[in-house]
Amino acid sequence: MASAQAPARASVRDVVDYELLFDCVHCGLCLEACPTYVVTRAEMDSPRGRIYLMKALAEGRLDLDDDAVRHLDLCLGCRGCETACPSGVHYGRLIEKARAYVEREHRRSLMERLRRALLGAVFPHPARMRALLAPLRLIERAGLRGTLERMLPATPREWIELLPPLAAPRTTLPPNAPANASPDALTVVVHHGCVTQVLAPSENENTQALLARAGYRVAYLERTVCCGALDLHSGNYERALRFACDNVRALKSCGTDAIVSAASGCSAVMADYGDLLSSDADLSADAREVAARVKDLSSLLLARPIQACGTLRATVTYHDACHLAHGLGVREAPRELLRSIPGVSLIELAQADLCCGSAGSYNLTEPAMARTLVQRKVDNIVATGADFVVLANPGCEFQIAAELRRRRAPARVMHLADFLAMAASSEKS
Repeated sequence: MASAQAPARASVRDVVDYELLFDCVHCGLCLEACPTYVVTRAEMDSPRGRIYLMKALAEGRLDLDDDAVRHLDLCLGCRGCETACPSGVHYGRLIEKARAYVEREHRRSLMERLRRALLGAVFPHPARMRALLAPLRLIERAGLRGTLERMLPATPREWIELLPPLAAPRTTLPPNAPANASPDALTVVVHHGCVTQVLAPSENENTQALLARAGYRVAYLERTVCCGALDLHSGNYERALRFACDNVRALKSCGTDAIVSAASGCSAVMADYGDLLSSDADLSADAREVAARVKDLSSLLLARPIQACGTLRATVTYHDACHLAHGLGVREAPRELLRSIPGVSLIELAQADLCCGSAGSYNLTEPAMARTLVQRKVDNIVATGADFVVLANPGCEFQIAAELRRRRAPARVMHLADFLAMAASSEKS
């Protein structure tokens, strides 16, 4: 009997990278940086509590029951705890591996399986997403989107509320904007992502145009493959690795000096490709090289400032997208860019780096907690009195904009690239 159980105990240790669990010294400094703990005040909804849970699962002291899965599911994967942690715990890597284990070993309810299967089948595939949204786009053009939302049951209505206006125009800079690229200028490629290119294409277009105006040479990928972030968040670890491999090959072959994404969640995952593919004998070196090239738009624009920019009189506040602040450590550069625009007054946002509840597809799988968090976020935004809230991740934009629309609040949400494009386009006004 003992010999039959031994292999099972060994496989259970694959719940996480077991040795990394011991980096946590249970000091509790992560607690107030954790959005779910801030809401529930439950120890098992904190990073420290979840690490204890992972360790118990890995050592076979705890069964993977519904209660354990619930605490792991409720984590946003925002990595705010990593910023707060004095011991350098790699919590993001731990929760991603734990979720992959949950998806392999735990049988969810039928409705949960269907929900997750739908998200996984559509979101990483832009062509499928466009096809699914085509009827809604027509309904919106006919002015009937609000009527449709009122007619729908709660769950589909909440999903549609999160979608931005599909037919509304956005300010975009000309794709052939004048550039002053010198022979030694860096070459940059913009990874268009999957959700961004369908729901917020202006953010990719303006990112490319701004980089060109700043003097960078902009290269283009023939085909964009999902970065893998959505699958890592949802526990589909194997497909995430396949997406990572495809991207490493494509980004390596394009030979650019820097890689940028308008979605900070995508940037953070690509910056982790070296760790994700460390055991791949064929791609590990290339993955490290690609990861080292990942840069943030604001950092590149600060290095080569755009000279021509008109006055834009507006009060602005800035929301720190989780993976930009906690994953890539970029906080001040976007603020510095905003301050550099004549006429813009920047007001700091309370709890600017606390997650808004978007977190990939979290607002679709955990709508109650996501709604609580975005209400908290929008309370703080409204308190600033700002005309605009600027951010660097489309998922955050959709989440916050939906709550502002529900409140009929006047503040407008804009991606940093779109806001800078608006400022740049005002140069002749």
